[in-house]
Amino acid sequence: MSSAEVLRTAEQIARAAGAELMRHFDRLDADAVHSKSAARDLVTAADLAAERVIVDALHEAFPQDGILAEESGGQDTDAEYVWCVDPLDGTTNFVHSLPMFGVSMARLRAGKPDLAVVYLPRLEECFTAAAGVGAQLNGKPIQVSSTTELGQSLLATGFPYRRQFLLDNNLENFNRLFLNQRGVRRMGSAAADLAYVACGRLDAFWELHLQPYDVAGGGLLVAEAGGLTETIVAGGDWVFGRNVIAGPPALVAALREVLLDGRDASYPPLGEREDG
Repeated sequence: MSSAEVLRTAEQIARAAGAELMRHFDRLDADAVHSKSAARDLVTAADLAAERVIVDALHEAFPQDGILAEESGGQDTDAEYVWCVDPLDGTTNFVHSLPMFGVSMARLRAGKPDLAVVYLPRLEECFTAAAGVGAQLNGKPIQVSSTTELGQSLLATGFPYRRQFLLDNNLENFNRLFLNQRGVRRMGSAAADLAYVACGRLDAFWELHLQPYDVAGGGLLVAEAGGLTETIVAGGDWVFGRNVIAGPPALVAALREVLLDGRDASYPPLGEREDG
């Protein structure tokens, strides 16, 4: 199966999972919402149902591939291809009937994404990308913004669930940038943030304490839309390194300079995934 055919199949799977999410949207009973590692870290019946749709479909379509999924963990992650899956990125938004949530899928080869789908079902927006081919929104090519000046930029970030227990909870970074940009948005979904950077609605994104399934899909979208997706300290592994910075090259450089100003070279510390 060609990469284009695999991507089409992945999009179909993501759309099916999104349809499953919408069957639950605005219809969750209180007993269908539970906390995970912290009171703010939610999992719902919708997360679990959508992940079943994805995992079952991937097993059927690509039985030789491994799967790394947020709710069910890893399955055969030593395979040549591994699917990195978040069935519902933005669970807190979903629980509160806010539209900024979606399905994120990326196929990894040697730890790097080569195909990606981010589907926001409430907004009916489907972002896709293939390495070396480009990124699209609902079938139309997209590209990152042309913004180069931090003072003219609209940024996005997120904050960890366990922020009261973490030495670096991103609040200091927010304060560093508060007076130096046009605005900062906190969408509550790293996948959506990165997708919006890829299509130029947001200029750049940074965040700490992330997991691969949070960033693998959206990060490839940005890279294929003409931007950079990297770790905050240059040269790291942005898929597994638990922090990410993404946007147009000039803006990534300007944002990185502020984030790293006066900090030890080991910044930022590793941490658990802690986004909404």
